[in-house]
Amino acid sequence: MSHSTYNIQWNEAQNHIKELLEYEAGTDTQKPETDRVSAFQTAAVIYIKYIQVFRKLEECYYQIVHPQKRIVLKHVLDGTMGRLLELKNEMVNLEFSEYHFFDDVLSDMKLTPADIEIPVPRYFTQDNEKDIKDRMKLMAETLAKYRLDETSDKKEEIKMSLEEAIKIIQVHERARQGCLRAKFMREIRAQEEREKMLSLQGASTMDPDVASTIIQKVWKGYSQRNKTLKLREEELIFIGMQPNTDTQVHHKDSPVSKVNKREEERVLIQAQHEREYQDALVNIKEKIREAEGPDIKENMQDQIRQWFIETRDATGKFPDYPSDDEGGSGAIFKTKNGEGGEEGGEEGGKKKGKKGKKKKGEKKEKKKKGKKKGGKDKGAGGGEDDDGFKMVPSMFIPGIEEASMTYEEIWKQRDETENFQQKYDAELIKELKRGEVESEIRVQVDDLMRQELKNLKAALQKDMGKKGGKGSAKKKGGKKKDKKGGKKGKKDKDLTPDRTIESLYEELVKEGILVQYPKVKIADYMGEYSYLGTTLRQANIEPMPSLSDVRRVVTEYGILPMGSQTVHETAPHVKSLMIAGPHGTGKRMLVNAICSELGANLIDLTAENICGRYPGKAGLTMLLHLVMKVGKLLQPTVIYIGNAEKTFVKKVAKNDMSDPKRLKKELPKIIKKMTAEDRILFVGTSLTPWDSDVKSLCQCYQKVVLIPRPDYASRFLLFKELILRNGGRLAPTLDLSSLAKISDGYTPGHIITAVKHVLTERRVQQLHRKPLTAMEFVTPLARIDPIYKEEEEQFKAFYDKTTMGKKRQLLLKGDEE
Repeated sequence: MSHSTYNIQWNEAQNHIKELLEYEAGTDTQKPETDRVSAFQTAAVIYIKYIQVFRKLEECYYQIVHPQKRIVLKHVLDGTMGRLLELKNEMVNLEFSEYHFFDDVLSDMKLTPADIEIPVPRYFTQDNEKDIKDRMKLMAETLAKYRLDETSDKKEEIKMSLEEAIKIIQVHERARQGCLRAKFMREIRAQEEREKMLSLQGASTMDPDVASTIIQKVWKGYSQRNKTLKLREEELIFIGMQPNTDTQVHHKDSPVSKVNKREEERVLIQAQHEREYQDALVNIKEKIREAEGPDIKENMQDQIRQWFIETRDATGKFPDYPSDDEGGSGAIFKTKNGEGGEEGGEEGGKKKGKKGKKKKGEKKEKKKKGKKKGGKDKGAGGGEDDDGFKMVPSMFIPGIEEASMTYEEIWKQRDETENFQQKYDAELIKELKRGEVESEIRVQVDDLMRQELKNLKAALQKDMGKKGGKGSAKKKGGKKKDKKGGKKGKKDKDLTPDRTIESLYEELVKEGILVQYPKVKIADYMGEYSYLGTTLRQANIEPMPSLSDVRRVVTEYGILPMGSQTVHETAPHVKSLMIAGPHGTGKRMLVNAICSELGANLIDLTAENICGRYPGKAGLTMLLHLVMKVGKLLQPTVIYIGNAEKTFVKKVAKNDMSDPKRLKKELPKIIKKMTAEDRILFVGTSLTPWDSDVKSLCQCYQKVVLIPRPDYASRFLLFKELILRNGGRLAPTLDLSSLAKISDGYTPGHIITAVKHVLTERRVQQLHRKPLTAMEFVTPLARIDPIYKEEEEQFKAFYDKTTMGKKRQLLLKGDEE
């Protein structure tokens, strides 16, 4: 698509944001909602609208190539993402459930589930591509070096007995003779066919008119049957009763392939424009310093001297010069002109440049306010008071408003007819850098004027016969001393102060603690939307979530907050996450997807993996120190703990030699010490979470995500997509509906095993003459034990014992009463 298309899309998103901000401002003045269901519906509608805006902004940020527009876009994108997470937290506090169902809201808004799919911003990995590649390269080199050292001592000649050697020779010789025999028989058959055709040609005595009539009759019948069959197929495809085989494979000249290629080209242009923009920031700044620097310096000195004279005339003595901590001479003009001072280039880029500092100062105040307001939350929802439910004031709306104001003032009506290629705007850079040059020159001027003021004071005192102000100098020195001398907070002792981060990284890789992971997208975790969730809840039946709901929750808790430092510091902080579900439901795949979408480090602290490594109490302390130090310095980091229930198991099995309780005491302490600045996420997976002490488990893992067996719609989607991805083709003979029906109880892992068993390389080559049938998948499925209803009930019973599960049960009980 063109530049103007994405500009229009950005404008539409900004208009939607404006409407949402006005709506949310109106809800602040309304009375609290007394009905919990109505309060949830209100939050859900706002949540869905923010998702729609988020989808548009993410696509714009990915494809817009103008570097200065992307700065503003990222600001809005992060704010919208943070607001999404806040609304998610509001809905959790209202329903006491990690899963929410919007089928009724979607119906009212005339949307499909695809319209509210949360995308993962591609800038999470795109903006840090170089750092991620460097880390992967270092890991690969370390692993290669370690494996080379390990195998160099183990090189041995392959030994084979005489009988084994003879057997291998016999097998190959029999295969060679079989191939020759088959070739010989094929030639004989071809010769017989040729002789038969020659004999028929010699015996033909049919009238040519009769022969042509027969040929016409056969051909017309064949042609009409094909046309009728094609019309029937088109009708079935149109009504959705048969898959469209023409769209199953995307060729290089297909529209989809062309769009993907164009998007990749725009990303390359984007990177080129960004490099040019960074170079221009340096070059234009130097030009401004050379051209305007002397005049700026002279004007500043004249203004400060004028201030000296005015103060002396008013008070009879020269003033004290403000220190650097007080802002230097900038504080003089702030006091003099109110909020004025450095007014030189507030428009455009400079305005944007000052936002970061302003935002950091506001964040701390907002956090304090948020904590005070959130202190009343004791399980009844962050926005609930005695009279009803009301949403907690957002920490992200001020940032969204600020970025939207920048868009309105600078980009909405800007004439870009001369900037067809969408390169940087030099005028905006000048406005930005003029302010920076003024600040730098002001520091130099302050040093000169302090000395000049000192000389003036000395001359004045000499004329008046007074000594210099030693007392004041001592006093100032005392203040500085007091300022420096203060108690600092207690910090953890650094056990490796003399080691580089590269050496620590290599050690963890060598020990197998920091591991590689396959690149997986969260979208590859396939599952269909649950269309009956709200209906079942209205009938007082608690629905099981679908795989689509699991994908959404993992995205909201594990990916979106970790991808942006700004969002992570301000949004509801999720430190730890546990994923529980039967075998084959994709728990480890979700962990890999989190790491892949973030470009994060994966540290494996599973009991079996750390068994025998860093022994003893001192060794465990060193291990945890290395993990946390590397994790904090190379953020984001995911710390994975497989079989998480074993850490808090009530009784360790006698044959378990992995010491699963090794981290029981240390793990909760580490998680508790983590702050919002640490983009570290603990992720545990569990097959049998009911074996552990549920209370201790929930104290360690902040969020528990339960993965169910896939429902009918998810199984249908899984069979369809997996067959296509493994080289298969959907044919009318393949009854996917029946296949999805009979596979009830089988997990995605079981379905993958069955599909790979059927679609071998040889079977894929035969598809053009022997289409797939549903019966081919029945045999491999029959060899696998499904997940029965009893095991699913065990997971439900476990979840009811968790903190969130207990709150949900109390809520349902209160609603019934």
